[in-house]
Parts: sequence; C-alpha cells; structure tokens
Amino acid sequence: MTTSPIENRIGQVFIPVRNMARSARWYATLLGLPEAEPTHNATIYDLSTTGETRLALDANRPDFDTCGPPRFFFWTTDMAATVSFLRNLGVTFDSEVQDIGSVMFIQFRDPDGNPLMVCQRTVS
Repeated sequence: MTTSPIENRIGQVFIPVRNMARSARWYATLLGLPEAEPTHNATIYDLSTTGETRLALDANRPDFDTCGPPRFFFWTTDMAATVSFLRNLGVTFDSEVQDIGSVMFIQFRDPDGNPLMVCQRTVS
C-alpha cells in the first residue's frame, strides 16, 4: 500500500451557482436553515451542515456545465416526506424513488440545473 500525505476525508463540497441570492434562498429552504449573507464579495455562501464535511455555494464561475450525475447526496429518514417537500419546492425530478436494496434514492435538480440526490437507508 502506498502512503499519501492527502487525508482520506472530504473537507468541503462546492456547488456552482449563477444567481447567488436565488440559490442561497433555495438551499436554505431545502435544508431548513436560516438565510445568511454570502462572503467573498457575494460569491461564496456557506451552508451549515451536520458533521465535518462543509457545503458551499460558489458563484465564481457562472458558465459551468450541469451534465453528469450527482456528485454527492443528502440523507433523509423519510423518503415520502422528502418527495412531497421537493414537489412543493417545484424541483425537476431526474428519477422516481429507486430502491437498490441498501438505500432508496431520488435524483432532482436545483434552480441552476445541478443534479442532486437524497438517500434513505433501507437496512441498518
């Protein structure tokens, strides 16, 4: 096994956005957080998270491409409530709820078209 000076843990995930005010409001609603002010000349918006990995909206490169699968997922303990909540937010769904044995998941898009996913464990 090779030794590496790079730690095997994620520090922060950046989500590219085009309209910081709209995206900050949307993600605050999505995650049940109070709205805060962006930093770095209104180009970075840090979202409070549980655990060590941080999450930030990044408006520094508004010409990004949203192709590809979700790059991470959020957890839920109630998929039915999650789907209902997402419908009320008016999201675009990329899939129906899928059960792959160990988890159920649903894929959807944020207002900028970024692919997102929510998973629920189905076995402990």
